[in-house]
Amino acid sequence: MKNWKLVSGILSIVLTFFVLLQSCAAGVSNSLQNNGEIGGSAGVVVAIMLLAGGITSVATREGGRGGNIALTVIYGIGALLGFTMAGSYADLMIWAGWCLVCAALAVIALVRKC
Repeated sequence: MKNWKLVSGILSIVLTFFVLLQSCAAGVSNSLQNNGEIGGSAGVVVAIMLLAGGITSVATREGGRGGNIALTVIYGIGALLGFTMAGSYADLMIWAGWCLVCAALAVIALVRKC
């Protein structure tokens, strides 16, 4: 699980910049269309959760119960917000799916005591 935490942490940190870029574009689009959606703002929060989860994952890759709990909460919040507030920003579902995968693997690491 150490390798997975390192790889997923680095990927999450790199994906943060793509999510931020797309979220800003979606936010501008929502504002221009005046459609009342908040997918762009939710994307920014998901990007922050990806960054926090990535840093936590890299920092706690050696194991420990607290790190896995923190990863589950951080990625879980990102997945929940991404799935519930995406609206017309369909790519946010992909990023929320990544958060869900990382949260599930953190739960597995927690149960296996890795």
